[in-house]
This record gives sequence, structure tokens and C-alpha cells, in this order.
Amino acid sequence: MDNTNQMTLEFESRSQNESFARTVVAAFAATLDPTIEELADIKTAVSEAVTNCIIHGYPDKIGTITIRCFISGNELTVEVEDYGVGIEDINKAMEPLYTTRPDLERSGMGFSFMEAFMDELEVESVVGEGTLVRMRKRIGKQAIKGYTQQTG
Repeated sequence: MDNTNQMTLEFESRSQNESFARTVVAAFAATLDPTIEELADIKTAVSEAVTNCIIHGYPDKIGTITIRCFISGNELTVEVEDYGVGIEDINKAMEPLYTTRPDLERSGMGFSFMEAFMDELEVESVVGEGTLVRMRKRIGKQAIKGYTQQTG
């Protein structure tokens, strides 16, 4: 039997949709029977990614955000994508405390939080076309950051 599962969610880049998005991802991830801490980590990372789309991807308009989630074995992959302005320098954007929106009192810690709360983080972006954030987290007692033990 195939133990993979996936879902896609599409919504407008409105701040009130951020909590909706993280709740949907948490409900999807619940099939892995995560701990409360693992679930909180996932929700925080999704919140940061969605907030980045709202604040930075679509600074002057409402656009579309797409979340795709995949479960394979004990690993959850979450992709958060916008079709907005894109990121000119991904390495710079991922530096702690760096923000392009100091006017909004942004902390510049979004990517740092995503990296801290998930096991893997990848960012792809094209200026004028949008940004894709891909995060992975292994769930369960055998999951150790950077290492997954196979049991059987």
C-alpha cells in the first residue's frame, strides 16, 4: 500500500488567512500523530512563510498563495508559493534580522524561524514571478534533525 498523501490549498494574500492556512496544514499533518511541539513547530513555520508572501510577495495588492503538502512515510513536506514580486537576493533575504520592510517593523527573522523549526528549508525565487518556500519535517520518535532511522 502506498503511504503517501498530498493536498493543495489556494487562498488570497490577506492577513486573516494566515491562521486559516496554518490550521489546515496542522490538520493535514495530524495524520502523522505529531507531538504538540512538532505541531507547534509546523504551525510557526507555515505562519512565517505565509506572512512573508503577504508582506513581501504582494506588498501593494492582494494575490494568490498556494500551499502544497505531501506526506511520505514519517516526513511532511510543505510548499508555500506566491506569484508576486520575488526575491532579488535569496542569500541576503535569509540572513537573520534582514528585512526589506523596516517600515512595518518586521524583525527579519522569518526564514531563521522556518529553518529552526523545520528539518530542511529551500527557497526558490524569480524576480517578478514569485517565490517558492519548501520545508520538510520528519515526525516521530525516530526523527532526529538531519537523520531518519529506518525501523522494520
